[in-house]
Amino acid sequence: MKYIENYINGEFCAPASGEYLDNIEPATGNVYSKIPESDKSDLEQAVQAAEKAFPKWSAMSTEDRSRLMHKLADAVEAAGDQLAKAEAIDNGKPVAFAKAVDSYRASANIRFFANACTQFSSESHNMGETGVNYTLRDPIGVVGTISPWNFPLYLFTWKVAPALASGNTVVAKPSEVTPMTAYLFSKICHDVGIPKGVINILHGSGPNIGQLLVEHKKIKAISFTGGTATGKKLAATAAPMFKKLSLELGGKNPTLVFADCDFDRTVNEVVRSAFSNQGQICLCGSRIYIERSIYDKFKHAFIEKVKQLKIGDPLEKATQHGALVSKPHMKKVLSYVELAQQEGGTVLTGGKQVTLDGRCEYGFFVEPTVIEGLTLNCRTNQEEIFGPVCTIQPFDSDEEALSLANGTDYGLATSIWSNNLTRCHSLAKQLDFGIVWINSWLLRDLRTPFGGMKSSGVGREGGEEAMRFFTEPKNVCIKY
Repeated sequence: MKYIENYINGEFCAPASGEYLDNIEPATGNVYSKIPESDKSDLEQAVQAAEKAFPKWSAMSTEDRSRLMHKLADAVEAAGDQLAKAEAIDNGKPVAFAKAVDSYRASANIRFFANACTQFSSESHNMGETGVNYTLRDPIGVVGTISPWNFPLYLFTWKVAPALASGNTVVAKPSEVTPMTAYLFSKICHDVGIPKGVINILHGSGPNIGQLLVEHKKIKAISFTGGTATGKKLAATAAPMFKKLSLELGGKNPTLVFADCDFDRTVNEVVRSAFSNQGQICLCGSRIYIERSIYDKFKHAFIEKVKQLKIGDPLEKATQHGALVSKPHMKKVLSYVELAQQEGGTVLTGGKQVTLDGRCEYGFFVEPTVIEGLTLNCRTNQEEIFGPVCTIQPFDSDEEALSLANGTDYGLATSIWSNNLTRCHSLAKQLDFGIVWINSWLLRDLRTPFGGMKSSGVGREGGEEAMRFFTEPKNVCIKY
């Protein structure tokens, strides 16, 4: 049995309480490691270490900080195969997907912000003969990050990298459901020589150590990615403390397919957008709206492609559709399939748990599921399922498509599939979403702002938005 350790002040340590949680491999249902259940004592040690490290780290030249982060990115890239395998075991996603997406983006995130900190600039405002104003952007101090289980290292580094690049020190909490790659990352940080206390990684449950992290008075900012309900609780804690807060929350994302789309390519990409990572991506298109004139043709082609997805052991390279992250999550997803049928929906394909032979006999596998015949206002179309379940529905006009797309409390991402660019630009302006993809999905440029509207979050990540979040602006006014 492997015991994961916390990483505090450059040292690996057991939780002060001696308490551990089970870490279960989703593909087998077996406990394969133990996770520290950190508490207030562990947090105090981490915050003290981060406080002590902050003056020297923040005063380090941008070039030296960038150089050290590039070294870290190189080491993460070199460990790509190991990290991808660990992610597949810990999360249940196919190892090929983890290699192409998770481990690749982890190193890319660090490298991007290693470069960004050398290019980050602030403003000056000339007042003519009166004087001049200029803006300083200084690191905040000790900051906290809380990352989710669906892209454990990818989103962990998406937060940690800009915080470090900006000169802050970090207390980071990865998801207790998928802690392994954050633990491996702490070993990489140690090996490449990240100074003691600059990054501290605490493992444990969200209601326990996650809540304590947000409550701590000396942690000046929190960057959180996770569910909307949890985001509301964190915001209620942080707001009275006047803590900087970035929340990247849930999504119930629409996909708009028009008759003039590139049909074959659109079918393939809509399948990918609905079922990548077993539908466990906040950006997945779970509500698919199709122009009525091609509805039947698209539906049949789409279902055939979905049926061809290979469900299997995440460690096999040919697997396209792995296990869901946990047994409770699998039960939640299956309960929504049952709910959809109670609401009048018809399951066109999928909808059942899958039992595999061999080592994955007791794994948490669910078929990719497509449901037809539901109204916009039903719970299945309003609530985030976060699994391999999508609904399809026809529309008759651009106006109806827009109304359907905007018809939930969420506003994270959407995609439009049409060769009419005038229509695409017009809809993009009117869609209430933080991200609009046109004839693409999950095509990312790390310089762009990332985040959602409405119940999908507060603030933006990525590029200068992240660097600005992790710094405090100070105006300096000089009179001539």
